[in-house]
Amino acid sequence: MLEKELKQLWTKRRVVNDALSAAAAEGDRSENAEYIYRKKEQAGIDRRIRYLQKRMPDLKVIDQVGNKKQIFFGAIVTLEKDNGDEVRYRIVGPDETDAKRNFISIDSPLVKAILKKEVDDEVMISIGDAENLYTILSIEY
Repeated sequence: MLEKELKQLWTKRRVVNDALSAAAAEGDRSENAEYIYRKKEQAGIDRRIRYLQKRMPDLKVIDQVGNKKQIFFGAIVTLEKDNGDEVRYRIVGPDETDAKRNFISIDSPLVKAILKKEVDDEVMISIGDAENLYTILSIEY
């Protein structure tokens, strides 16, 4: 997934670089909005490329878990809140979190509290002044 993103960034960088060259050819760069915008866009892409290139060699693919009855990295967990609402999360690394897909970081307080727990275990999570009780309904890998 990160390799795909890196490849897309390099492709996007070429397009932005071409647009930057065209904007630079228009003359005075200090008052050229297109040039300034493209320069900032290119800097953002370069930052992300450097980050990925630095991070990716240290990443490890986890393809097996010891005890599948317990919650570990990579698990898809369904929890029931004390009000009866169900939530489903996938436990991922801090670089992969995505609220839209319910990917939650292994570094989050919720995940730290449920690690190594099993189905039907209850966990009390305190966030600020609020305390929430969660019951573990299912664990999938």
